Amino acid sequence: MSKAEPQSQPHIAVLAFPYPTHASPLLSLITRLAVAAPNALFSFIGTAQCNTTVFTPTSDQRPPNIIPYNISDGVPVGYVFTGKLHEDIELFLNAADRNFRKAIDAAVIESGRRLSCLVTDAFIWLGKEMAEDRNVPWIAFWTGGPNSLAAHVYTDLIRERIQPGEENRSLEFIPGLSKLTVADFPEGTVLGNLQSVFSVMQRRMRRRLPKAAAVFINCFEELDRDITIDLQSRFKKFFNIGPLNMLSPSLPVSVGDDKYGCLPWLDKQKKAASVAYIGFGSAAKPSPKEMVAIAEALEASKVPFIWSIKENLQENLPNGFLERIKSNGNGMLVDWAPQVKVLGHEAVGVFVTHCGWNSILESVAGGVPMIGRPFWGDQGIDGKMIEDVWGIGVIVEGGIFTKNALMCSFDLILTQERGKKIREKTAKLKQLTHNAVGPRGSSKRNFDSLLQLVVSTSYEA
Repeated sequence: MSKAEPQSQPHIAVLAFPYPTHASPLLSLITRLAVAAPNALFSFIGTAQCNTTVFTPTSDQRPPNIIPYNISDGVPVGYVFTGKLHEDIELFLNAADRNFRKAIDAAVIESGRRLSCLVTDAFIWLGKEMAEDRNVPWIAFWTGGPNSLAAHVYTDLIRERIQPGEENRSLEFIPGLSKLTVADFPEGTVLGNLQSVFSVMQRRMRRRLPKAAAVFINCFEELDRDITIDLQSRFKKFFNIGPLNMLSPSLPVSVGDDKYGCLPWLDKQKKAASVAYIGFGSAAKPSPKEMVAIAEALEASKVPFIWSIKENLQENLPNGFLERIKSNGNGMLVDWAPQVKVLGHEAVGVFVTHCGWNSILESVAGGVPMIGRPFWGDQGIDGKMIEDVWGIGVIVEGGIFTKNALMCSFDLILTQERGKKIREKTAKLKQLTHNAVGPRGSSKRNFDSLLQLVVSTSYEA
């Protein structure tokens, strides 16, 4: 980076929400921006624990113009947790304004560059005031899908229209969400404790997002044009820039090593679209009873599989399951899998997922139908879209894993006529993702527009 005129070069502060599932896709996006704009400096600010998680040894290939800064998690020294729900997030948010401002000041002093832009996780609603104080644009990243963003944007209207006892009434008055009901929303959004930490945070967020210079998401416009068009009317600028893992595959973003040999094992499978890949992200954990149900369904159905499951959870599996799997070679249990590459392999025919947004988009990009088991947050909304709107998967019967329910889902996706139609719809969406990230695609165009906005050094509020 040139040191001749540091004040004239872009300096972007990036504020991460302290969940790896939020910070990781944000860092992925920032990496792409940093490669595209080598003269810009990106100060990535997050809690020490979160930065340690996302800046892994395999991310040493990250561009030199991304500099991590650690802030406190807001937990006072010697503090004893009381067990209150989201107590850690409440402590973080209470100290966030002070801690983020202090880190931004440090980054400005150390770099010799004034701040030119502020990019934050959308949950960091404090970004609006921070950006205004420095007369720079605030750009917000929604880490979920367009459907969940629309649901949060319209929460106040939903509360006005839906009366108590009408939780199962469809939301036909919201563009693109006519198949959803209030019952699909996370607790504390429309129903439940509306004074919880997350409810208050989301309320402040949705009232500030329309004032952001831009809002962007990891998605592609063609997935749901109605929602895209509506959100474009709700924000100053709205960019779909995904799928991120496909946007610039040549960039130095590591997906980790295939240390367990998942891909060679898939290469040996004789039939295309026959393998089940099972993975629930880094946070979702099925109950011990559900773990047993998954294992029993896999053995009884004889569906070949790769199951990404942490070693400390394997103690919940049925007696002898691991030994039998090793003996018959019908499956693999690994504590980490290169998910993007696994989902892109022709042998994989179905993805058993928690319906987290990053996982959904990776499955769509790989052309793999899904069996969903939502756990919390926006996963219920995402699951409803998968089954009832996009038609690219099913939610396991009853919403939890039982042996019979999962076996029925395997049979539906892999052998039945309905499964064939689901696979056809998924294949069409896969092609649309390739078109979107192509040289003339919508996501490529939106990424270029976002890049210009982020690295601009002149701004008028």
